[in-house]
Amino acid sequence: MLKKILLLIVLLTSSLFPQSNLKEVQYKIDTVLSNKYFNSTLMGIDIYDLSARQSIYKKNENMLLNPASNMKILTTSTALVFLGPTYSFTTSLYYSGKIINKTLYGDLYVVGGSDPDFTTEDIDSLVSVIKSLGIKEITGNIYGDVSMMDSLFWGRGWMWDDDPSTDAPYLTPLDINRNSIGIIVKSKLLGEKPSVSLVPPTDYVSIQNKAITVPADSPNTLKVTRAWLNRKNKIIVEGDLPNKVIPDSLQDTLHVNVFRPDFYFLTLLKEHAVNSGIIFDGKIDTATTPFSAINFFNFKRPFDSVIVNLNKVSYNLGAEMTMYAFSRKFYGKPATAQNGMKVIDSLLVLAGLTPDNYRIVDGSGVSRYDLVTAKVLLSVLKYMYYKKPSLFRILYKSFPIAGVDGTLKNRMKNTPAEGNVHAKTGTLSGVCSLSGYLTAKNGHLIVFSMLTENFVGSAKIGRNFQDEISNILVNYN
Repeated sequence: MLKKILLLIVLLTSSLFPQSNLKEVQYKIDTVLSNKYFNSTLMGIDIYDLSARQSIYKKNENMLLNPASNMKILTTSTALVFLGPTYSFTTSLYYSGKIINKTLYGDLYVVGGSDPDFTTEDIDSLVSVIKSLGIKEITGNIYGDVSMMDSLFWGRGWMWDDDPSTDAPYLTPLDINRNSIGIIVKSKLLGEKPSVSLVPPTDYVSIQNKAITVPADSPNTLKVTRAWLNRKNKIIVEGDLPNKVIPDSLQDTLHVNVFRPDFYFLTLLKEHAVNSGIIFDGKIDTATTPFSAINFFNFKRPFDSVIVNLNKVSYNLGAEMTMYAFSRKFYGKPATAQNGMKVIDSLLVLAGLTPDNYRIVDGSGVSRYDLVTAKVLLSVLKYMYYKKPSLFRILYKSFPIAGVDGTLKNRMKNTPAEGNVHAKTGTLSGVCSLSGYLTAKNGHLIVFSMLTENFVGSAKIGRNFQDEISNILVNYN
């Protein structure tokens, strides 16, 4: 009998970290955090063994810090729980009036559904559907219905000088090409202005080319921006571009955001419709779709495809549109960020947290106002694993993989953590974060959150410490 009891004790404790090993890993992490770098830089850290249901390490886990893009963990987890993976972002086509003899005597309406992944190719799909009705001419106007959302085009606490970066996209339910435009600049003969082309080609933006082609051995001082201070969609190209022949396959495409992306969407729709042979001389504008209008097409994109791009490349527009989607589902139109936060608060409550103890103001983590803790992120990641196993698998697969893809593609290469760590990154000036999952040598699944804040210069040093801690955990046997 005694032998059976002893065997049972051994079996029960074998799944736990032995105390000696636990102290060893704690000592190693303490050693990392004793670096003088942390004399002026804060790190909140919380690590937990999901397999053994055992805390591994905690330090400053209740300290309020800016999560940067780790905020997307809360947004995408909320969407998985309250929208579901099969929720569809829907862009709809309506028309008013009548179609007679291949002519639409009326107006065309495009109703935005906050689809963050809508592209020029999808515009062509809309044009094909219009043509499938036999329409060769539209006598009225093309309207964009943006009534799904309020009119606030940026989140609270977004920085004015992030414009015209694509990391600070203008928000609208009629999204197109990440609400940005690509610019390709190629050198020409010495003394000539380089050629400038747009991706996609469109008249929605103008180009002011003040650049010059210089000898191949000259410094490259080319600068491409948008007249963002005046919120103008004018691309400004200036500086010196060395005369070098670069194959198209290696040519860089620069990107800037665009102002009023809803009109950008409508302009592309008009241009592609006209280029396909549809006669249209009316205007484009925004308007609410009349009750009597006829719905003839719905372009749908499921959330379980959106979440992958959103988390892998830390897609800010995707996070904001996702937040507006669950705001609309539970609070109706117009969707607002404030109501979106209420839904995220509901997830925090399910995870055993008190929302009033934290401040969340956007869905992407761009805002400097966001304040959460390592414990918050760990608690949500634990909740998804224990309480929502099918949704956990979707969340886990959407995270970047160390040394493989997304924002972790170039981190932890040639280390045991490569191909193992599945985690969401986050970066702002003076902030870097990393939270997610990894598998230790003993096969246990480990969940962790590391929020690093208050440093100057590059985030590389802070990331290196996070990577070192990740490898300590992966190597833990």
